[in-house]
Amino acid sequence: MVLGFALAGLLQVASVHLQPGVARPGDAVLVTVLGVTKLPTGTLGPDTLDFLPIADGFQALVGVSVEASLGTRTLTVELIPEGGTETTIIGSLDVVEPGWPKRELKVAKKFTNPSKNEQLRSARDTKAFSEAFDVDLEPWLFSRDFVWPRPKDITAPFGDLRLMNGKKKSQHFGTDLDGNTGDPITAANAGEVVMVRDCFASGNTVLIHHGGRLFTAYFHLSKFEVKEGDLVQPGQRIGLVGKTGRVTGPHLHFGVKLDGRWVDPSSVLGLKFFEISPALPVVTEPQAVGG
Repeated sequence: MVLGFALAGLLQVASVHLQPGVARPGDAVLVTVLGVTKLPTGTLGPDTLDFLPIADGFQALVGVSVEASLGTRTLTVELIPEGGTETTIIGSLDVVEPGWPKRELKVAKKFTNPSKNEQLRSARDTKAFSEAFDVDLEPWLFSRDFVWPRPKDITAPFGDLRLMNGKKKSQHFGTDLDGNTGDPITAANAGEVVMVRDCFASGNTVLIHHGGRLFTAYFHLSKFEVKEGDLVQPGQRIGLVGKTGRVTGPHLHFGVKLDGRWVDPSSVLGLKFFEISPALPVVTEPQAVGG
């Protein structure tokens, strides 16, 4: 669903689009502003919108926290259309029940009771992840929508609530895709490889930055086919399926991190960055806030 409000009668028509119109905790939400040349500002509930330039306007991508309360969130966008005055556009986003499944997992004792050396290794991995995610807010590095890095045969969805060995609870912040050791893994979109690393929990790991502090993550690989600093294209092979790290069998754990939050990959792959639907009127009328 795409929401927006077209401001007619100006030298150039401006419009605001929100997709989707209904989201779950953990979903990514895209706000597109068209027909303006000055940087908009805005908020979606408690989150600030950081707009990036695109061909005909600006876009902001924000992740709804997995801990977000259900209900309606207000979208507020302040913009200055060509030949017009500063205007506030107000819309809404419904946050609904995520319906996350629950499952019990049997995990090897060495992963639930890591040794001191393994704890130190895990701490170094955490530091490496933090450094890889520490980037400036850059424009998009891609020019097409995101695609799955493997056939969409999901064995564990995002948000799984997990009970490990009957005791320790955790939540799955990625999507597991089925595969056999040696099956190809491809980049979900164009971007820069910012991590190629053998990690304790995630095994052989590749992180790709796509601009806008948006990253895709690929865990448990058996082989790397890229190196840090590489610029990859959508569909380019980056590695092979494996079972390295904290896993019980071969598969690809595919994750998406957006400005410090893990979000549901399915929500990002469902967004249309370059095929914006016609704007529909927001319930609340725009209000002028100054000249």
